[in-house]
Order: sequence, then structure tokens, then C-alpha cells
Amino acid sequence: MDDVFKALADPTRRALLDELFRRDGQSLSELEARLPMTRFGVMKHLRVLEDAGLVTTRRRGREKLHLLNPVPIRLVHDRWVSKYAESWAATLSGLKQTLEEDTMEKVFEIYIKTTPERLWRAITDPEQRRRYWFGVGVSSDWTPGSPYEARHPAAPGPIHAGENLEVDPPRRLVQSFDALWSEDAKAEGTSRVTWEIEPVGDSCRLTVIHDQLRDGASPELYGGWPQILSGLKTLLETGESLTTPGSLRYAGG
Repeated sequence: MDDVFKALADPTRRALLDELFRRDGQSLSELEARLPMTRFGVMKHLRVLEDAGLVTTRRRGREKLHLLNPVPIRLVHDRWVSKYAESWAATLSGLKQTLEEDTMEKVFEIYIKTTPERLWRAITDPEQRRRYWFGVGVSSDWTPGSPYEARHPAAPGPIHAGENLEVDPPRRLVQSFDALWSEDAKAEGTSRVTWEIEPVGDSCRLTVIHDQLRDGASPELYGGWPQILSGLKTLLETGESLTTPGSLRYAGG
């Protein structure tokens, strides 16, 4: 978390985040054209933002695109904001929604001090899943082409469901995603969620990519990811569940 505050302390890095706030998924050349500094200078500042997890990158052909990652902002919220002022959460949620507008692909990245095997179990085990996914567990046999279903004890039917498109434990899981919690959510159609686990020293980098979303898809489909991943990190690193107002409200509902 110190890396996040350090990254935000520099006005140039804040300007870069403002540019990505304005339009996510820009290349180095595009960002360089908007700042009064050399290409090398922009690269150095982007590296600091990447190291802090505030920016992630994706390849599109020969271009490397830079995307905002809202997960560190969620972690700052969980650590510093929620216990003091719950009303701020709505402001941050609105900010995150603005950051994610007008893109077809949502990328979330987080580092967790755990092993790939423990992380895979937490993703696929129904009881562990309930502890960080708002009380929703998941059931499947986790083989390629098999179905999966996510349910909450208080709901009459599945919350979401889909097919396991790729299953490569403990490295990669690709799933289709059909939201079923409301008629509006169902109308959004099928999207895709990819979980990528990469060992980094004594930790893992978890990247969640929610893509194949329709243009202008409702943030209801993907807006919960920062809180879900924060809860997953908390569970694996401390054995505890998140107790922020939002997490308790959703888990109870």
C-alpha cells in the first residue's frame, strides 16, 4: 500500500492517471503526446504506476495498451475509508464506474501472499468462495466443457452460471459468465471471465479479465470485482473475512 501512496504523490503520475481516467487503454505514444516530457520519462512514470498496481498492460498486436486497475483503490478504501465513513464508498464506487466506461474489457490485478495451489482452491472451493464472494458459493467438477453454477443460500435460483472453457490448475481458468440475479442482468447476455495465476516469489499475481462485454454493458456485471478480490486477498493472507460495511451488507443479502 505504501507503493500506491508513493505513486500518487507525484503530479506527473497523477496526470497520467487522469489521462487514463479520460480514456482507458492508451498506448505509450498516445500518452507521450499528451505530456510535456520525453518518451523515456513517461515510461519511467508508467513503470512506477505498474509497480504500484494502479496501471496494468495488455498487448493488442504490436501495441501495449495501458489500463487503470481499480483494485489498489479498493484496498485503500478497505484499509482507510470504510471504517471511518461508509458514505465515501459510494463516491469511490462512482469513480470506479467512470474509470471503466467505454471499454469492452475490464482487467483487475492483485498480488496475494500465497501459493498457486491455495489460490486455485480458494477460487474453486464453494465454502471458501462464500467467504469473499458476498456469500455466494460455486459448484462444478472443474473439467473443460463442464458447467458451473453459483448460488446464495437466500436466493431461489443461481446468481450466475456458465461453462468452464479452459481449466489448467493452478494457472488458468476461463469461464463463460451469465448473470442471472435480475432480469436486467440476464439481458446483458454472455460474457467471459479469465483467471490467470502467476507465481512471483513467495506470492502470486492474480489477473482477472472480464471481457466480451457488450458495448455500454452495465457496471452491475463487473463493478464488484475490486471488492471480491480484496476479500480473496484478506482471506488467504489473514484467514479472516472482510468486515467493511459493503461486504457485510452483500453477504447478508
